[in-house]
Amino acid sequence: MAPPAMAFQALAFSPLPLHLPATRRRVRVLAVAADQTPPPPQASPSEPANSPSRLLRELAQRKKAVSPKKKHPPRRFILKPPLDDERLTQRFLNSPQLSLKSLPLLSSCLPSAPLSAADRTWMDEYLLEAKQALGYPLAPSETLGEGDDCPARHFDVLLYLVFQHLDPSSERTRTRHVRNGHSRLWFLGQFVLELAFCEFFLQRYPRESPGPMRERVFALIGKKMLPKWIKAASLHNLVFPYDDLDKMLRKDREPPTKAVFWALFGAIYLCFGMPEVYRVLFEAFGMDPEEESCQPKLRRQLEDVDYVSVEFEKRQLAWQDVAAYRPPADALFAHPRLFRACVPPGMHRFRGNIWDFDNRPKVMNILGYPLPANDKIPEITEARNIELGLGLQLCFMHPSKYKFEHPRFCFERLEYVGQKIQDLVLAERLLMKHLDAPGRWLSEKHRRLLMNKYCGRYLRDKHLHHYIIYGETVQDRFEHNRRLRNPSTTAVQQAIHGLSYCVYGKPDVRRLMFEVFDFEQVQPKAV
Repeated sequence: MAPPAMAFQALAFSPLPLHLPATRRRVRVLAVAADQTPPPPQASPSEPANSPSRLLRELAQRKKAVSPKKKHPPRRFILKPPLDDERLTQRFLNSPQLSLKSLPLLSSCLPSAPLSAADRTWMDEYLLEAKQALGYPLAPSETLGEGDDCPARHFDVLLYLVFQHLDPSSERTRTRHVRNGHSRLWFLGQFVLELAFCEFFLQRYPRESPGPMRERVFALIGKKMLPKWIKAASLHNLVFPYDDLDKMLRKDREPPTKAVFWALFGAIYLCFGMPEVYRVLFEAFGMDPEEESCQPKLRRQLEDVDYVSVEFEKRQLAWQDVAAYRPPADALFAHPRLFRACVPPGMHRFRGNIWDFDNRPKVMNILGYPLPANDKIPEITEARNIELGLGLQLCFMHPSKYKFEHPRFCFERLEYVGQKIQDLVLAERLLMKHLDAPGRWLSEKHRRLLMNKYCGRYLRDKHLHHYIIYGETVQDRFEHNRRLRNPSTTAVQQAIHGLSYCVYGKPDVRRLMFEVFDFEQVQPKAV
């Protein structure tokens, strides 16, 4: 039997054109633009599809959709004619910033223009609530004290500025004098808080190194904790009048809370001083330094066999002791208890050593020490100069020398004070120097002037880094490796500022920063 004929044998095969692909280019599609042009309008039944009027109307519609929006330049780039002399003079004369000659720092933080009717309305409605929450008398602050020289008389205006954080929906908080006044207050307040906690913890924990103290400060006033304190003081309704604080996102609630919290303590410091800062922190906000969440992490502690000053041995100091302390009339120093907390009594064993004999006179000569004093008893002047010399030796004592046997025989505690006081002194200087500047610009300027490499550079320009006392095993490395040398010279610089604050007070820190070390770089250089 023959095999069946296959069906496909009868088909005629036509040659298939084979197109070999050329070199394939991979095209990455980054974006797809959808056609946003609206569909052409439907022609009315009475109008033919190709009528000229319909085509013109459709063309106008397409032009309207396709033509790009004209971008106007932002307002700050639009050139305005300068104010004439008479109007400029009037603007300056009407500014509240020039109303106080005896209180330059306070007047520099007042608003740059008189408050408007909208500002006064807010003050009438909400200021009493803020005062009651903070524990202040409800009477207008203009009735406090006698004469304009009393700083407390300006508390109402500053307290109004405290709560005017930038709210895009509010026209009032976007006006220039309110916006800048608020930002200048929070710029000052952050450094006030840091210095307040630094002094408090140094006196409360006389044997502790600054590392655990910084952890305590962060646990108390880190930005994550600030909404909790604002709510504890019943101020959250003033900061967020239309929102529930607990239901807000962190990114929405933390920046305004931080700005208001810092600005509040800037205003309190300007009007009432540092003791009132402590009262509001620990009474109105209810902060507790012994709370479990505020304790530093456990670390290996070096054994401290050295004595502390007698006033710290009896008991642990509370915030009331720090806030109410007034140095006696015949005290050796501007801040005697802070000096005793930073310079251990055992430093007297270094009197008369080689550094004291050889390097101390040179260092004191460069820094302009000792300052002239009006002591009635010559022995007081002599005792102060001896203690000043020992403090200077401690400022130049690197931790690599004695820290492992004697943990407090190094510059760490003085460096901690110096870092905070130089921040505050420079902030006050910038506020008084730039009356029109907003807080963000000032904080950037502050950061650039105090960058670590510059602080150490000012010390090295005076050739003071040759007198640092290093441990024998690391001396060569620190003197020849700039990555090790620069942080250590920065620390010595800050320790010197801390010592000058403890011994002579804030005016001497200003003298060192702006006359001796020239932090602002404005003095003429030797050619």
